[in-house]
Amino acid sequence: MMNSPLEDIEAAAMQLAPAERAHLAERLLVSLDEDDEILAAWVAEAERRGDAFDRGEMGAIDFDEAIAQARARITNRRAT
Repeated sequence: MMNSPLEDIEAAAMQLAPAERAHLAERLLVSLDEDDEILAAWVAEAERRGDAFDRGEMGAIDFDEAIAQARARITNRRAT
């Protein structure tokens, strides 16, 4: 079975280093709407956080743990 061009591009992109993937993601997002200030702000924030993570200044948790923490916060707010 043949891959679609999109699947081929995605597979190639996943072989890039994390910083390269972040750069590619930024360029793709900006290409959707270059005048969107909110999108630009999110991209800048994602880059800032990615750089902080790469420098060891910020840790990471897995998705399931993040969801569990968010649910606990919501539950705690409802209880107060």
